[in-house]
Amino acid sequence: MFPSDTTVDVRDQRVAVLPVGSTEQHGPHLPLATDSVIAWTIASEISQAHGVRLLPPIQFSCSQEHADWPGTVSISARTLISVINDIADSLRRNGVEHLVLVNGHGGNYVLSNIVQEGETLALFPGRDDWAFAREKAGIETSAYSDMHAGELETSILLHAHPDLIRPGYETSDHLAEDRRHMLTLGLAPYTDSGVIGRPSLASARKGELLLAGLTESFSHYLDLFGGLGTA
Repeated sequence: MFPSDTTVDVRDQRVAVLPVGSTEQHGPHLPLATDSVIAWTIASEISQAHGVRLLPPIQFSCSQEHADWPGTVSISARTLISVINDIADSLRRNGVEHLVLVNGHGGNYVLSNIVQEGETLALFPGRDDWAFAREKAGIETSAYSDMHAGELETSILLHAHPDLIRPGYETSDHLAEDRRHMLTLGLAPYTDSGVIGRPSLASARKGELLLAGLTESFSHYLDLFGGLGTA
């Protein structure tokens, strides 16, 4: 998951996309790197379609709610803030006017605050972007119910990285509609497997349409920046 650009390739690009993922459990059928892979995949599609600069992914973030499962690695919100602000400052000095954070992990709440406090930042996909893509793809599980390692995430990997999926997703469905204390207690009280959603409904076709919908939505962000993409 590394871009192959040289310094010559990126010298005229004024918008960059930074995939922000995580390293955390995704049940028995998806890898620990799922959020990083999804963020990278979305950002790669955007870069190819819209001609914006693709940055290497951040693969550790705020995954404290998954700490009860082996393999999860977290950093603090303040560390993530510092890293992203440093990257944004470095890019600005190098002529990149706008940085879009492509978030693959729902627990990275702090990214909204980083963007609010910055002057040239954006966060993607937003709620409306996901809603558009979910409708386009025919995702059956609601956004609330499809929380983790469910229909949406499994579909994207079935399309883009099927080699990363282990057997068993067809029988891993688990719903937990009342999760009111998750921020305090973590995810463990609500699922034994780590899955909350219905991965059995996933398909490669849904994953393909999800990515197409998100790529289409990103054009609104370039409009916001004055059409600085080069595609």
